[in-house]
Amino acid sequence: MIPWEKIDTAKIPGSDEELRLMRRGKEFSIKLGTNELMNNRLSGSEAALATLAAKQIEKVTKPVVLIGGLGMGFTLRAALTVLGAKAKIVVSELVPAVVAWAQGPMAEVFGDSLDDPRVRIREIDVGEVIRAKSSVFDAILLDVDNGPEGLTRKGNDALYSASGLAAAKAALRPGGVLAVWSSGPNPAFTKRLGRAGFDVNEVNIRATGRGGGARHVIWIARKA
Repeated sequence: MIPWEKIDTAKIPGSDEELRLMRRGKEFSIKLGTNELMNNRLSGSEAALATLAAKQIEKVTKPVVLIGGLGMGFTLRAALTVLGAKAKIVVSELVPAVVAWAQGPMAEVFGDSLDDPRVRIREIDVGEVIRAKSSVFDAILLDVDNGPEGLTRKGNDALYSASGLAAAKAALRPGGVLAVWSSGPNPAFTKRLGRAGFDVNEVNIRATGRGGGARHVIWIARKA
């Protein structure tokens, strides 16, 4: 068995917590303490975040999509595959080191996705992007922290609060979609989406995208 090697560490802005990038052969893992936040061998549910949302806006000829959280690029690469050539994708990543890892040690994992002309990377809190915009996005895809019950940064909770959902709704165009990834169910969040005025569909999906493995949750919330 090849041992894990620590490649780099990065402080999370606004937190005392530290991310660790680990590598074992061609396998990468991003960890926080004893928790594994992501692994390039388990990408199914994060990719589904993009494919499920794209299905909801397939009639939009020039979709503008905001992705909150670059991570290992699962959601971004899936979005590039399913969205047309006229799409614009903004990826908001709070931790600059995560972008550096994508361009450096994990470049093979990311392929040419960061160089796609449809993509713009912003090293900024996705909440700031959402609050600064009104009726701009056709879809907002949030894969931030561990979902509504976060692990990495207390400030992330605001994204999933009543005020955060109101801001997301305001940033969406009519018929736009807010898609949210979570490591597990959260009935209170489902209710909060409904109270915010979204039409909500909760989807359970395996981490691998196939049978077996942990079950994750994706909320597809449409703005009327």
